Amino acid sequence: MRYFKLLGQSKAQDSDNTLLTANNIPAEFLCHAIFAGDKFHDVEAAYGRVEGVVKTATGYCGGNIRKPSYREVSEGRTGHTEAVKITYDKRVVSYTSLCDIFWEIHDPTNKHFLNFGLSTHLRSAIFCSTEEERKQAQESKIRRQMKLNRRILTKITPFSKEINCEFFLAENQHQKYYLQKYYKLCQSLNLRSTQQFVDSYIACKFNGVLALDGELILDKLPQLSTTCLLPKQCRSTCDEIIQDLKRSLISHTS
Repeated sequence: MRYFKLLGQSKAQDSDNTLLTANNIPAEFLCHAIFAGDKFHDVEAAYGRVEGVVKTATGYCGGNIRKPSYREVSEGRTGHTEAVKITYDKRVVSYTSLCDIFWEIHDPTNKHFLNFGLSTHLRSAIFCSTEEERKQAQESKIRRQMKLNRRILTKITPFSKEINCEFFLAENQHQKYYLQKYYKLCQSLNLRSTQQFVDSYIACKFNGVLALDGELILDKLPQLSTTCLLPKQCRSTCDEIIQDLKRSLISHTS
């Protein structure tokens, strides 16, 4: 699994030192992008590891009803696909770079994605808000296609409320899926509600790291816990996770 460079020192911190966010970045530098590439848990985690990505959210896009549930979407009754909304700092990472990364975090040639209609909720798609985004996404797709011997099946499609294409947040249990497996870490960061998981910069980064294999977590988690401003309890919880992983790896190799 490819590992994308994490952001460095974070100074984003809320008033009670428990929930770290990206609120210190001026709004004019924040942009959004929406990608769908098979299961949204893995896409969210992969983009969480990208330098310049400050927020991620799983959700549903491209369907024909408002505020669908995971059950409705997964049953193929709404026309939505699992998707991820990314908030990024355009001074650090470009939309083109995010598109280039997209091809590396899933298989865009999977024939399963040919069923782009109501019959599937797992697709490969880039939802573009502007003509410039569509152009950059298409150029990125062409560059990637030239390196492959199978046809890319990704759809590049417009995203706008005017054409009834909206992004709806997934339920709480689908936000930061890999981080939520470590409930004590979530508690130490005071992460409970869906919006807290969505808005938290550090949750975005933790989720990306904790989706990795054990040895990579051991390599990247200490780096993350030292470069970001973390509450003391959170640092202690990270140390416990590291020690548990070390014991687990030793037991598997002995």
